[in-house]
Amino acid sequence: MSVSSLLRTSGRRAFGVIGGGRRSGSDLLSGVHVVPRRSIIDLSYSTHFMDFKGSSIPSSMQKLTVTRLSQHFKEAVCLNTVPVPTPGDGDLLVRNRFVGINASDINYSAGRYDPSLKPPFDCGFEGVGEVVGLGLSASARHTIGETVAYFSDGAFAEYTVVPAKKAMAVPSAKPEFLTLLVSGATAYIALKRLGELTEGETVLVTAAAGGTGQFAVQFAKRAGCHVVGTCSTDEKAGFLKSIGCDRPVNYAAEDLGQVLRKEYPKGVDVVYESVGGGVFDLAVNSLATGGRLIVIGFISGYQSASGVATVKGGTLPIKLLQKSASVRGFFLPHFLRDYQEALGSMMQMVAQGTLVCEVDCGDQAQEGRFVGLESVFRAVDHLYAGKNLGKIVVEVAPAPFASSKL
Repeated sequence: MSVSSLLRTSGRRAFGVIGGGRRSGSDLLSGVHVVPRRSIIDLSYSTHFMDFKGSSIPSSMQKLTVTRLSQHFKEAVCLNTVPVPTPGDGDLLVRNRFVGINASDINYSAGRYDPSLKPPFDCGFEGVGEVVGLGLSASARHTIGETVAYFSDGAFAEYTVVPAKKAMAVPSAKPEFLTLLVSGATAYIALKRLGELTEGETVLVTAAAGGTGQFAVQFAKRAGCHVVGTCSTDEKAGFLKSIGCDRPVNYAAEDLGQVLRKEYPKGVDVVYESVGGGVFDLAVNSLATGGRLIVIGFISGYQSASGVATVKGGTLPIKLLQKSASVRGFFLPHFLRDYQEALGSMMQMVAQGTLVCEVDCGDQAQEGRFVGLESVFRAVDHLYAGKNLGKIVVEVAPAPFASSKL
């Protein structure tokens, strides 16, 4: 009987179990890998998956779901037990090892990004884990047991169905790879496309020791710029020095405005700004002639009812005119055409050991390391308390047992 006949008579979606070893380094960096097709598709995995008999994939899982719209994450989100989803033809089923926390998680739970989206809906933007199931078309580029990182909705779950085109093969399930997907990509693309950096310019990075700020510091230094970075503790200031920041400013001990006026009287050429409110106003006032202020967020306002931090917008036009300066907004989904190039370039830097990817897994948090989906709530609080150093990452599950059938 032909494969097509088998597919028709089975009445089930087929999942290919494709053999082959790990990818070469160049394949890992490109994110594209074509596995030679086998002439016979093993349908036994489809039976395993669909009835869960004898499989290491459970019949149910835990995931976080937005059940009501609110900027208060604990009020908006519930931990539920649901059936493990089935991947479609072009999808992967990923067993999540680590998921990333972003400031925008509460914007998403508040319904600010897509007003048409009504609860209940999934949340979480990024994860890294093992492929434990896949559709037939997806098997052309991915294999069972492969480790992937992805930027896709629904990451806050033990298992996530991910479109294969949104997944990137990575050498191992390390949390450091999560830092690249949103935080690293935002800094890379924003500075390249909107920063227009020139060697010798001065760049101010706010929240510089955070998930995306750490990358903005490093990319600005790679461009030959002088970098000023703000942070809230001496420990963070020390970290910023270690990644090349020329002038860390601990705003808990120093007045940022005074530092900028005294040490940079001509102003700063580029600002990578994520705080908003008074920090945004200060950044505008500190721009040099021809300066560019890139707004990648305004975290100081996210927890408010409006989600926006108040700024002195009434005087903004004249201030920009007087300096021939500009304010430029950056939202990653609008720059997806640059995404693969950014990831490929950052992966090369990681492979060469020239890019620091600092992660905060909660080891210094009062209640300890962020382990399990229930700790996502603590991790979000950790971020908004300003306690993180680097990208906050939650460990969803330990490494798979060696005896796993997958």
